[in-house]
Amino acid sequence: MTTEEGKAATAAAAGRSGRRALAGRLSWGLADQAASSMTNFAVGIYVARTLGLAAFGVFSLAWVTYGVVLNVSRGVATDPLVVRFSAVPVATWRAATARSSGAALAVGAAVGAVCLAAGLALGGGVGAAFACLGVVLPALLLQDAWRFAFFAAGDGRKAFVNDVVWGVALVPALMVAARAGGVPAFLLAWGGSAAVAAAYGCVQAGVRPRPGAVRGWLREQSDLGGRYLVENVSLSGAGQLRAYGLGALAGAGAVGAVRGAELLLGPFLAVLMGLSLVTVAEAARVLDRAPHRLRGFCLLLGGGQAAAALLWGAALLLVPDGAGALVLGDVWHSAALLVVPATLGVAGAGLGTGAAAGLRALGAARRSLRAQLFASSCYAAGGLGGAVAGGAVGSAWGVAAATLGSSAVWWLQLRAALREHDQKPIREVRTS
Repeated sequence: MTTEEGKAATAAAAGRSGRRALAGRLSWGLADQAASSMTNFAVGIYVARTLGLAAFGVFSLAWVTYGVVLNVSRGVATDPLVVRFSAVPVATWRAATARSSGAALAVGAAVGAVCLAAGLALGGGVGAAFACLGVVLPALLLQDAWRFAFFAAGDGRKAFVNDVVWGVALVPALMVAARAGGVPAFLLAWGGSAAVAAAYGCVQAGVRPRPGAVRGWLREQSDLGGRYLVENVSLSGAGQLRAYGLGALAGAGAVGAVRGAELLLGPFLAVLMGLSLVTVAEAARVLDRAPHRLRGFCLLLGGGQAAAALLWGAALLLVPDGAGALVLGDVWHSAALLVVPATLGVAGAGLGTGAAAGLRALGAARRSLRAQLFASSCYAAGGLGGAVAGGAVGSAWGVAAATLGSSAVWWLQLRAALREHDQKPIREVRTS
């Protein structure tokens, strides 16, 4: 074998090894999100079947609020960790993870205290739900932080095991909650089992969170964290605004119907979210090793997710009413009306996430922020405008139109960011 042939064989072997490693990391991402989504799905199904549409609407309001706080935590704590500390030496990862998880814990404690106080002040069923949410928020955010930390280290298996621990702990907790009854009991069961997994995450990582280092972490990551915070909160805040507005316009039952449709799409959303755990880190690796392949990687990612969403939605249309009612109880008949627009909305979101992963990998926080602010504004406007026109069904169609239109903006921003990245070496040569 000649020297050139030997080099070609080595390169081919390295390529095969890299593809196997990528497939392995993506597989763990999907497995982890499947475990996490099953945990959340089980809680939603229990509440929907046990307490009915109105109580499920109250639970959904607390759930949407949790989503906002979760995105705050990710913006300031785990998103910068994944962008800057993926595939770094172990000692560097451990130090960054201690501060990142400490920041997540601090966010949970601070916002949890606000939710607790607000819930006690509100009183009633909604107030009790928010008070219980405040109690469990620190554990929920810390558990989520461990997942991202493990994927940043390229060890998705640990994230999967952690979510399995949460699911196992949830089983007896849900049994107790079902006997107690009421939304607060289910919220405490959900968050209490997350606390078990959060504590186990400390053992898995061999890292203790450092909430006292949150100020230094925020200062060091301010260039990314600030923009990611606004980006994430605008997304979840738009969802919260839509839920609150829909509840005010059409009642808690309408909020429950929308959440029920989201539960029907849960298995596919598990795939989408599972991929999102690893796609930014993988896009960063593609950018480092073969920058010219980043556009194709993002297109394959977004297009694949959109196509899969459409297939899943088509399958849902074939589900008999009896089977649907068996899963969601009284929520099924309202949720089934939203399957088509909800599917189109998820397909648009999946298409946009491909471009979003590329923007994150490029560190183009300003461009991703612009795209997200535009998308969030359209989401809120479409969701609320549709609610005024046609209740839950109108809101779902408004969100679908907004999401599909916003995906084009994401891709325009990625194209511009790639052009800027390609021109960087030219500028450097000219100035040297």
